[in-house]
Amino acid sequence: MSAPPSAPYPSTHWRALADRYRTDLCEDTLPFWLPACVAQNGGFGCFLDQQGRRYDRDKGVWHQGRFTWLLGTLAREVERRSEWVEACEHGVRFLREHCVDPSDGRYWFHLDGENRPLRKRRYVFSEAFAAQAFAAHGALTGDDRSAQEAFDTFERMTRYMTEPGLLPAKSTGVRPLKAIGPPMIRIGVAQALRALGDDPRLDAQIDRCVEEIERDFVHADRQVVFEVVSPDGAFVDCVEGRTLNPGHALEAAWFLFEEARHRGGDAPLVALACRILDWSWGRGWDPEHGGLLYFVDVLGHPVQEYWHDMKFWWPHNEAVLATLMAYAATGEERYAAWHAQVHRWAHEHFADPEHGEWFGYLHRDGSVSSTAKGNLWKGPFHLPRMQLLGSRVAGELAEGGGG
Repeated sequence: MSAPPSAPYPSTHWRALADRYRTDLCEDTLPFWLPACVAQNGGFGCFLDQQGRRYDRDKGVWHQGRFTWLLGTLAREVERRSEWVEACEHGVRFLREHCVDPSDGRYWFHLDGENRPLRKRRYVFSEAFAAQAFAAHGALTGDDRSAQEAFDTFERMTRYMTEPGLLPAKSTGVRPLKAIGPPMIRIGVAQALRALGDDPRLDAQIDRCVEEIERDFVHADRQVVFEVVSPDGAFVDCVEGRTLNPGHALEAAWFLFEEARHRGGDAPLVALACRILDWSWGRGWDPEHGGLLYFVDVLGHPVQEYWHDMKFWWPHNEAVLATLMAYAATGEERYAAWHAQVHRWAHEHFADPEHGEWFGYLHRDGSVSSTAKGNLWKGPFHLPRMQLLGSRVAGELAEGGGG
């Protein structure tokens, strides 16, 4: 990690930021979810309104894995609070007992309030977050069963993502496309499994995913990171092929910054992450109202999704991490400025000082579109993950005297 200049961002700036993220996480975000989302019949019910009251009893399966991972990681890295440990155990039990389809070993996506399965999806992201949950629990408790489940689930998830024909077809095959999500999420899960110890299998998996992302999705000729491309990585000039998701690309960027950090400041990884950040920030930041647009068209055509110009919470969480990690990795002041810009805009518009946590959905001008704090898609993951990792990175910058 190169050392940024101390001015205009001295160590006191980063120490205050680290303390802010830690305080927001432990005194605002987590108290909003705990104990409100802990269901008496198992698992976590994340349909919470502005005040933290449950308005639907359904349960999203990826929330079970995501929150269990978070709780186990917090109890291991921040403080071994009994409520976090107990809630982590609660989540692991629920994943094992209610979230797997015994007919094929795949995870459900959506359960009703009685824990009965409602549906699966054509992707295996429920499996991805279950693997992370088992890894965090295994690392926290030393449970060999959880450690084995983490690797078994990761390997099964990888097979489904990489071997054609294992998942139901989404389309006819006339216009085949592949998405950046599968290789990106495999990087994130492999990094989470390192809580159980370094393993060459994880390094190899990450190397393959990084290679695919750089080769097929990062297009230097257009200076863009595509969300979907043809199987050989070519641009597909249709509505879906032209649609970019800047927040998703920024999440990929910080995964790469994190991997570069793990590898001692790997320069090619840092350079790749910076390209992804630079191009995605340039296309995604709204120059009129501030904040990140959800979708944009690479050629400037109309975007099909009608929520394209809304501001969602999670891209801003990813942007906060990507810009902060970019500054830590490079020392370039523009990344610190971008971080301050997105941090300020997000906290001014998403945060709810009255009831805690963040709203999830804003109109383009930054006004609140929905008062829901949780639903099938939003739960205790992106925001507390940003606060946890943001506190760590800012703390490292403070200890380095600004770099």
